Amino acid sequence: MKQRTEDMNRDWIATARTLSEALPFLQRYSGATVVVKFGGNAMGDDQAMADFARDIVLMKQVGMNPVVVHGGGPMINEMLDKLGIKSKFVRGKRVTDLATVEVVEMVLTGLVNKRIVQAIMDQGGRAVGLSGKDDDIMVAEADDPELGFVGKPVDMNVQVLRDLNAAGVIPVVAPVATGKDANQTFNVNGDTAAGAIAGALKADRLLLLTDVAGVKDDSGEVVTELTPDQVRKMTDSGVIAGGMIPKTETALAAIDAGVRAVVILDGRIPNACLIELFTSHGNGSIIRTPK
Repeated sequence: MKQRTEDMNRDWIATARTLSEALPFLQRYSGATVVVKFGGNAMGDDQAMADFARDIVLMKQVGMNPVVVHGGGPMINEMLDKLGIKSKFVRGKRVTDLATVEVVEMVLTGLVNKRIVQAIMDQGGRAVGLSGKDDDIMVAEADDPELGFVGKPVDMNVQVLRDLNAAGVIPVVAPVATGKDANQTFNVNGDTAAGAIAGALKADRLLLLTDVAGVKDDSGEVVTELTPDQVRKMTDSGVIAGGMIPKTETALAAIDAGVRAVVILDGRIPNACLIELFTSHGNGSIIRTPK
């Protein structure tokens, strides 16, 4: 019994120390807008979803303005398979015909979006689900004729996201955009959508949660801090390759649009966002222009 009490006391002391050490970071990010791209394997795991939602609610509770942008590739694939609709990919992007874009919109704005909203509400937060089509948050045009209804954002209207955050509500945005022509719908890559939204909001941070630890150098080690010039050099030399290229391209575009810093981090780690924002250790690879 005595040993158990001593162990509990140590746990409480450690918790109090952690909170004390987090104070400068809590002060630093009070009132800051942070866009979080949520995707990957964590979306299919109930516990990981609950952990993510708890982190987002805590961020809001301590005075931050989080905006969640999500993907949903695995869920889209599953629904397309059920409906017998075959997909093909060109340069890593899904070719999206009219039948496919209807499924994409249904899955992202319905199933996935509302699941994240519910998870946040289950943790005591307030959340509203949106898509890029709502209030013309994201107006897109075709990215490549070969890809069909895959869009790239060209016009952004993010006032509704500011209004929701001001009202204490966490926006959760599905990466589906409207077109400039009536009744057009575009599927937008989740990272691209998050970057565009972060840029339009002039966010303090864009967190891109992935299934990897961060940007790695030629020896396979994670580089914890990078400048845009270093990212470009690593890309030109082939060190940054494959699926990391779209993420770093998103990061560079977001920084050019006014985001202070972008972090590519492993969303499979419990409390990944909190470790990055509220500890001196950080998490993943931060990309920012040197002061």
